[in-house]
Amino acid sequence: MHYYRYSNAKVSCWYKYLLFSYNIVFWLAGVIFLGVGLWAWSEKGVLSDLTKVTRLHGIDPVVLVLMVGVVMFTLGFAGCVGALRENICLLKFFCGAIVLIFFLELAVAVLAFLFQDWVRDRFREFFESNIRSYRDDIDLQNLIDSLQKANQCCGAFGPEDWDLNVYFNCSGASYSREKCGVPFSCCVPDPAQKVVNTQCGYDVRIQLKNKWDESIFTKGCIQVLEGWLPRNIYIVAGVFIAISLLQIFGIFLARTLISDIEAVKAGHHF
Repeated sequence: MHYYRYSNAKVSCWYKYLLFSYNIVFWLAGVIFLGVGLWAWSEKGVLSDLTKVTRLHGIDPVVLVLMVGVVMFTLGFAGCVGALRENICLLKFFCGAIVLIFFLELAVAVLAFLFQDWVRDRFREFFESNIRSYRDDIDLQNLIDSLQKANQCCGAFGPEDWDLNVYFNCSGASYSREKCGVPFSCCVPDPAQKVVNTQCGYDVRIQLKNKWDESIFTKGCIQVLEGWLPRNIYIVAGVFIAISLLQIFGIFLARTLISDIEAVKAGHHF
């Protein structure tokens, strides 16, 4: 004889569709990131020759875009389908992944605060590696130019870091027209010029060092960023808290929906 236990437990439509709406945004954002990344790769011919990615000594910004896109697409898909189909496995995967990302972010923030010198050295190595590959990838070039223009800086610790690049190197073995120069993004902008002078950095490092600041930025980007962080600590903290609250909200919705589904299943088994 079987004994059935009936229960009034039911899955909350409110939490179900709220979690679906929460995840559809991430899923759509993931689709956009993937689309933009694949389009950028197709424009550079990477899709027809994937070895171009491995031959780049620096980092291809498109790779970061694709990685973010894959993570957002996967989590958004798992959350959407898990909520609509009331699939506990997908919901647990979504919840576990968000928890993992949350604690990774927290660990990175704490370690970066405790080991500032180590972080500074790694960032210097990263920046110098990308300076070497400045002319190898157009997206990397645009990223470095944007960073230098926005922060009015040049190189990792100064303009001399551009000796690391074969085109800007001052050694006698170089025959590049850009020898002993810097990228145009290092130049102090001239308000009178309406058209960007991409040759403004040519031969600038041949001059005496005390004259460099008349035409180019002399502060390194690492120094500028180190000064930027304390001045904007409340903005950085606010962004971190906002992201953390969104993640905690997603975890809460997923766990609540999982509990509802488990309660319904428990009320119908014998």
